[in-house]
Amino acid sequence: MGVQTVMGAMMLCSFGTAPCSLVVLPANRTLSAKMPAANIMDYKPVVNLPTFAMCTSMANPATASATSAASGVLTPTPCVPVTAAPWVPGAPKTLIANMPALSESSKCICSYGGVISITFPGQVQVMVN
Repeated sequence: MGVQTVMGAMMLCSFGTAPCSLVVLPANRTLSAKMPAANIMDYKPVVNLPTFAMCTSMANPATASATSAASGVLTPTPCVPVTAAPWVPGAPKTLIANMPALSESSKCICSYGGVISITFPGQVQVMVN
């Protein structure tokens, strides 16, 4: 069993330089510990996943270009997550808006190679399975 992830959960990207908070729109119409509950489809860049400050991934064209211009010295650029697939794994037995609930152990992959993980689910009262 995992802990249900909600609006305000703290996340970290392996190539980001700062954590950020998950944004869950009230479209799912489900609350968990009085906060909007997240499901695996809450992975959209900018809408659900704000910036992780700066990106250090060389797979990011902006970072690669800035690093090249700095004679090979890693030069981070502003982060804009590029996620193309939902969080995995979800909680298959707990559905929110007909999709698996998002648990604290779920991961989301950025197209630039970063792994986005949940460091604090936003609440600690509701468990999902």
